[in-house]
Amino acid sequence: QVQLVESGGGYVQSGDSLRLSCATSVRTFSEFAMGWFRQAPGREREIVAGISTSGTSEYYTESVSGRFTISRDNAKNTLYLQMNSLKPEDTAVYYCAARVKGYNSPTSVYTGPDQYHYWGQGTQVTVSS
Repeated sequence: QVQLVESGGGYVQSGDSLRLSCATSVRTFSEFAMGWFRQAPGREREIVAGISTSGTSEYYTESVSGRFTISRDNAKNTLYLQMNSLKPEDTAVYYCAARVKGYNSPTSVYTGPDQYHYWGQGTQVTVSS
């Protein structure tokens, strides 16, 4: 069982920044491809960003490209999402996800929710205009 614990969400003004963290105690964290997803009320869960096991490959959905940065510290078993220039449309519950089954190459990034096997409980991000 892989437990993922997100933190760092909150209520901010448009243009502000937040950094989300996702921690796990699993020692094999470096073998997991990871992703950040979000879900706004009445909408489907969507990929925000993904990162390969090595951290050398990243993916960003178009609406956050240039504003958000995904990163990982394999020594600390932690995933991050730095969110700058936040907009009201970024308001959602943010989830981190781990892909733990199958082979994850050092450069592969995954964007579909069904490609991930474990999820955190989510952290709310609210951006006011």
